[in-house]
Amino acid sequence: MLSQAQRITILELHTQGVSKREIARVLEISRVAVRKVLKSNSTTVPELHRAEKAEPYRQQILELFGKCKGNLVRVHEELAASGAEMSYQALTAFCRRHGIGQTPPVAVGQYHFAPGEEMQHDTSPHDVELGGKRRKVQTASAVLCYSRMLFFQCYPTFQRFDCKVFLTEALRYFSGAAGRVMIDNTHVVVLRGSGREMVPVPEMAAFAERFGFQFVAHAIGNANRSARVERPFWFIENNFLAGRTFSSWEDLNSQARAAASETTAVLDS
Repeated sequence: MLSQAQRITILELHTQGVSKREIARVLEISRVAVRKVLKSNSTTVPELHRAEKAEPYRQQILELFGKCKGNLVRVHEELAASGAEMSYQALTAFCRRHGIGQTPPVAVGQYHFAPGEEMQHDTSPHDVELGGKRRKVQTASAVLCYSRMLFFQCYPTFQRFDCKVFLTEALRYFSGAAGRVMIDNTHVVVLRGSGREMVPVPEMAAFAERFGFQFVAHAIGNANRSARVERPFWFIENNFLAGRTFSSWEDLNSQARAAASETTAVLDS
């Protein structure tokens, strides 16, 4: 059965215009499964309506869970000793489904942006077949938070000069700058501090002032704050780069620009 994450990905890729065949290939599932999700247009995982082997032992499991200090291996051993017939996997699955010993996930919240309020920028390493050789490149990506308009390019390295070149191209591509550019705490931009206390390198602060924006950084470990730019890296790695070869840097970045022009990142933060 497909997970909720897989269902979300299928619907998002379909919205981006990715074919059913390509979605099935990338996720390594059948096209029948893809069609069923698209037909239902829902990310909800259907409930299983079948008897659970552990259900008759619910109260005993709860008592043993406390007695065994949450150790499900010991819980299973005690259940087996009392004559219960179930596998350890069935026990752990039952506990997961019923929240026994599970910490409820805490929602990270959502971020909403007005037009022109924020652009997010980040980099990620990828392996690319370039000029007949497999090599690692640094993929720089920028996303306008309101429209989710995407722009990305690849570089051999990503130093301060490369950052300024990339952001200049991105702002030209977007035909303007947002009021702030959210980054991670990269040394390319950061002089000292992190998160709200981040102070940019004077050279980068002057660069931002020239284009009318301000660099800001999210708190260390809070990657959800930059989700607009984090999510499209999945598309870049598993759609744009998958199965493609490039004759040169010019060819690679020309194709990246074309792919960006055809793609709207519609992933929610």
